Amino acid sequence: MAPRLTRRQGRTAALLIGPFLLLFLTFSIAPLVYATWLSLFTERSSGLGFGGVETFFAGLGNYGRALGDAAFRDSFLVIAMYVLLYIPVMIGGALVLALLLDSAMARAKRFFQLGLFLPHAVPGLIAAIIWVYLYAPGLSPVIDLLESAGVRWSFLSADHALFSVVNISTWEWIGYNMVILYAALQAIPRDVLEAGTVDGATGLRIALRIKIPLIRPAIALNLLFTVIGALQLFTEPKVIYRASTEIGSSWSPSMYAMRAAFDNHDYGLAASASILLALLGGVLSFIVTRFSARRTQP
Repeated sequence: MAPRLTRRQGRTAALLIGPFLLLFLTFSIAPLVYATWLSLFTERSSGLGFGGVETFFAGLGNYGRALGDAAFRDSFLVIAMYVLLYIPVMIGGALVLALLLDSAMARAKRFFQLGLFLPHAVPGLIAAIIWVYLYAPGLSPVIDLLESAGVRWSFLSADHALFSVVNISTWEWIGYNMVILYAALQAIPRDVLEAGTVDGATGLRIALRIKIPLIRPAIALNLLFTVIGALQLFTEPKVIYRASTEIGSSWSPSMYAMRAAFDNHDYGLAASASILLALLGGVLSFIVTRFSARRTQP
């Protein structure tokens, strides 16, 4: 039987958890509830347009409009392609970097750890603007270098925008994921690694057979964060859209919701699209968590 908390311990726990619960309810639950309520209504012009705007109860009508909009559905196809490219590059790259830093042959670990994590400290908007300058023809030394080698590549075109966004996101987040995996590697008991070395295992074999299986929970955590972040993708494609309108204003679900709210002033549609996106994120998070839990069980 689990030991019961004393009254004093309960008050201490409530005091420590209270600020988090207050912030969570204020900035997560309350906006979600308000968005759900907002998604059930729609606004229409009354009369001939001279009578103002009236609010009507739409029920699930806004959800039907969102699901029936090809632009909204296509934005999820873009995110699916983004995930197929982004997750292997992000998780694989962060894992390789973490293993290299954890290896006995690594030198100047603190320097490389800081250097790899530093891009994450740059705000996402600033990072996206910097990369757009590197993508812009006539300004980018990268494009000039490629053209001098006879290679033509338009980073801002509709065909290549997906790769450009993946590159920006990877640059921003690979250091963050690397730090999580590196911390997990540092927690592995050294005697386990020494036993593998005594048995004659090479560094690569130790990494594949010992280190990676032992840090699967950390890899699963990175995978969960990456999937949720992919669904919320907004800043990078939005900045690229401002530089080149070839990708469209509804390139991602978040961009679709913003266009519906602030360009078309259709707040019910924007709220319903946001709720559908949140539900999908919850379902995917549950699937990733359950799958990861089964894979990490001994």
